[in-house]
Amino acid sequence: MKRSWMAAMAGMAALVLVGTVAVATPGSGILEAPVLGRGSFTDDVGIKFTHKGDGGTTVINAKDPSQAVVQKVVLGPGGHTGWHTHPGPVVVVVASGELTYYDADDPTCTGATYPAGSAFLDPGHGHIHIARNLSATDNLVLYATYFEVPPTKSPRIDAPDPGNCSF
Repeated sequence: MKRSWMAAMAGMAALVLVGTVAVATPGSGILEAPVLGRGSFTDDVGIKFTHKGDGGTTVINAKDPSQAVVQKVVLGPGGHTGWHTHPGPVVVVVASGELTYYDADDPTCTGATYPAGSAFLDPGHGHIHIARNLSATDNLVLYATYFEVPPTKSPRIDAPDPGNCSF
């Protein structure tokens, strides 16, 4: 009896693990994504971003900005990051190509386009999104500066496909 209960529990754990892996949406066409640097602020800092968009003003605080991570990401033609979020806010600079950003909360799945030379703020803190390179010929190169990334942790947290986009 005890042995069959343990086998049943092991089977359920395996199903949960497989289910978790199945809903994650890893990127595709990521040619490189090296972390260029990771550092801790030696001074006590507070970081607040004020985003003034069409929907009004949004204030995003980096609750613990003591750790910052800088990463270069290169997406090949047709590549994407997969659905994900970040532990804290992220400043993204598009160095070359064109990035199309989709928000999981947008039921119309209308992408925002950022050409080379532009920058934007991703609020992080559970805000799920995907970045895509819609070009058929050109690479997309971006630099991301992440805040609130715990030491030795990834600045990316995989998320399931929200189902609002049909790509």
